[in-house]
Amino acid sequence: MSKKKLDHLGVSAFCESMAMMARSGIQTDEAIELLQSGKHQSGGILEEGLKVMKDQTDMGYGLAAAMKESGIFPDYALRMVEVGESSGRLEDVLFQLSKYYADQKTISEKLRNAVTYPAVMLILIIAVLAVMLVMVLPAFKDVYNNLTGSLSASSYSYVRWAYGFCWLALIIMAVMAAALMIGLYMWNHGKRDRVEALLRKNRLCSSILESHGMFRFTSAMATFLASGHMQDEAVLNSIPMVEYAPVEEKLNKCVVHMEEGHSIAQAAYNEDLFEPVYGRMLLAGERSGNMEDVLRRLTELLEENCLHQVDQLVGIIDPLLSGVMMVTVGLSLLSVMLPLIGMMNSVI
Repeated sequence: MSKKKLDHLGVSAFCESMAMMARSGIQTDEAIELLQSGKHQSGGILEEGLKVMKDQTDMGYGLAAAMKESGIFPDYALRMVEVGESSGRLEDVLFQLSKYYADQKTISEKLRNAVTYPAVMLILIIAVLAVMLVMVLPAFKDVYNNLTGSLSASSYSYVRWAYGFCWLALIIMAVMAAALMIGLYMWNHGKRDRVEALLRKNRLCSSILESHGMFRFTSAMATFLASGHMQDEAVLNSIPMVEYAPVEEKLNKCVVHMEEGHSIAQAAYNEDLFEPVYGRMLLAGERSGNMEDVLRRLTELLEENCLHQVDQLVGIIDPLLSGVMMVTVGLSLLSVMLPLIGMMNSVI
């Protein structure tokens, strides 16, 4: 069993290929053999997994068991494929999984870029400020000392202000960079709830996390419904996929309404789970018997909304950090240039 896992894009490509071959009437063992004979560039993870899967299917095991034995697929995919096989709707489930992991890849990359760009900007600003403090400002100070023998009180005041600007900005940027690194470490090492508690204090960050959580829920629920689950089962099984506490709390309240006899669409509308227009879409889809189609459309809209909000966040952070760097460097240079301007005026 492999210890490495396929990334989202690899899982999406595999599920789509298997779904297309299943639609064409190709048996599971033959489909895996065809994939195994093709050319894949995934660092060897998929090839190793396909070998294990081929051995398993040759022994008569189903796709879910073979995928589990390979050890390269996430638990959610394994569970959904198993449900799809048992319900006879494997093809639909595989197509849903393909789209789900493709969308997850898009959002994950967007979120990663939203964190990476500020981190790079912070490192650049810290480097520029360090150069100012170590090389540029001392060079100006030496020039003034050589020209006048010693800095006058007013000139010294200007240079002191320049050092102050740079040191203050450097400390602020270093604290921000440290906070970002600590936050990332906590996020990736089981303390995600603490980071989320801090991010929720920012309206835009909270909105991004909520949109992402709702996207995961609607996508998972659409997949469960495609696999033949009843609505209440689909909702209960989809809640663990959210991974955002405020959305999970709303969904648990919806479950209480459903236990009282309400449908998921009505419960979601009563609890303001979605925006009003989305809630009405879900109600209309339920009444017309097109719940799965509406959920897929809601998933697309939530994904677009999440990506748009991430772009907004980057659009705010980019000019803010650039402005801090330009203002700090500009004021520092102006401060050390003022004595030189005074000298030139006195010479003239």
